[in-house]
Amino acid sequence: MEDEMRILGIDPGLQVCGYACLETDADKEKLIEGGVIRIDTRQAIEIKLNKIAEDTRSLLENFKPDIVAVEELYSHYAHPKTAILMGHARGVILQKCAQAAIEVRSFSATRIKKSITGNGRASKEQVQKTIQTILSLPKMPEPNDVADAIAAALCCANSVNSIVI
Repeated sequence: MEDEMRILGIDPGLQVCGYACLETDADKEKLIEGGVIRIDTRQAIEIKLNKIAEDTRSLLENFKPDIVAVEELYSHYAHPKTAILMGHARGVILQKCAQAAIEVRSFSATRIKKSITGNGRASKEQVQKTIQTILSLPKMPEPNDVADAIAAALCCANSVNSIVI
């Protein structure tokens, strides 16, 4: 089918990166694989970033996505350092996508939630339950990092399919 597409959702993190690969066409989405990359928190940041880069390259080679979907950075005024650290992980992921010439689409957390549940302020559990229903999964996707990666990929699929006429 020519409008079939493979989307890799990535939830960047310096301790855990969630990922999920979806195959989608105009009618439905199918989860190919979801998982996490665990990073040793005792290592120096440059070692952590290198691990994220290597694992991202491996995911891109294994899944050969048409598009990679990632969440935009969000900075809470009480935790600005968290956003800066997340920016490092996200930057490495974006660089690996650019190196592999794979399109990246970024979505805000509220847009992802609204795309999945209809509510931009939905709880994590609401998002997980909706993903379970949409993809006919036997149980809710866990941990949250995987659910967030699936949600980003589904949001991307919804945005791509809404453009197709």
